Amino acid sequence: MAELIVRQGSASVTELAESFGVSVMTVHRDLDELERQGMVRKVRGGVTAQASNVWESNIAYRRQAHAAEKDAIARVVAGLIEPGSSVMLDDSTTALAVARRLAQMAPLTVVTNFLEAIRLLAGAPDIRLIALGGEYHATHDSFLGLGCVDAAQAVSTDVVVVSTSAISEQYAFHQEQEIVLVKRAMLRSGARRILAVDGSKLARVALHRVAALDEFDLVVVDSNAPAALLQRLRDHHRNVEVAPL
Repeated sequence: MAELIVRQGSASVTELAESFGVSVMTVHRDLDELERQGMVRKVRGGVTAQASNVWESNIAYRRQAHAAEKDAIARVVAGLIEPGSSVMLDDSTTALAVARRLAQMAPLTVVTNFLEAIRLLAGAPDIRLIALGGEYHATHDSFLGLGCVDAAQAVSTDVVVVSTSAISEQYAFHQEQEIVLVKRAMLRSGARRILAVDGSKLARVALHRVAALDEFDLVVVDSNAPAALLQRLRDHHRNVEVAPL
């Protein structure tokens, strides 16, 4: 059931009952458990894996959403990273797409709190890997909390790459304050700050402000973003790069 919801993005209770040949009551019971695990969010008449202004999607959904756009963005961002430098990555799936390209940029020092990125880069030739600890959160497959904030602030990297759930013309936003605190700490630790966001994040807001867009040296977005929204972003930020698909 979780796989179907993640694949589709959302589903109605009736659809799930028919698909799995179970009662509506059983579906509600299963959805309650999936919601408790942070996999989905129940809405009127159904369920969704998609983010809202106050709820971030589970890592399973984010990993497969807008994959082509994230890969295009990662191609641009990786091209900005010099061999021999240090780079910090947050726990976004956009940053994970960047991590997949870093082996070809080696030698590098990579700092991250994202467990999937740590697994990906562990043992990679000429990659010095520094894992930021803290409390593990399965919903994000990453380490957060005070321990992670302290660890991020204890290093200084040439580049920091972060993504956020939403950006307006002036601010980057995220739904969860623990993630906001870690992203802010990372931004303070990077000499060059890159915001990497796919077009679905534009002209949106979420509960907490992460940072003003002026704090980023570069914003990278994909070419599938609506032209009008890209122009509004360019009107308010001095350095926007569009990644072609």
